[in-house]
Amino acid sequence: MNHPTAVADYYTELPADRREAMERLRDSIEANLPGGFESRMNYGMPSWVVPHDTYPAGYHVKPELPLPFLSIASQRSHIAVYHMGIYASPPLMAWFVGEFPKHCSRKLNMGKSCIRFKNTKHIPFDLIGELCSKMSPQDWIEIYESEVK
Repeated sequence: MNHPTAVADYYTELPADRREAMERLRDSIEANLPGGFESRMNYGMPSWVVPHDTYPAGYHVKPELPLPFLSIASQRSHIAVYHMGIYASPPLMAWFVGEFPKHCSRKLNMGKSCIRFKNTKHIPFDLIGELCSKMSPQDWIEIYESEVK
């Protein structure tokens, strides 16, 4: 089930400078994400998940929730992109780390699945879009079942 009102409300409630960057980030993700992911609010953030009709088992920690894949959030000091595929796929992580300097002059600020941007002017929207194009729901399910679950 989509939750368009809650997702739209999230963006509406952001300060103007953050709203523009978050909406552009959302648009880049949605333009590049393979079909089959569902947009919804998950854990209080705009997210893209593998819905239960594709993966009935859901998230192993909370099976009533769909399998999470990607979220974005405007945090207190940064904008974050949470990409579970980067965390679970070393080749994807290596690709992203190698590509990042070609798109941004700033040092990569990243955790296991979280990419942080303190300044909205330094978000490499095209690179994030390309990252999102690299994993289908089926790819994510296979990695999830073999590596994460």
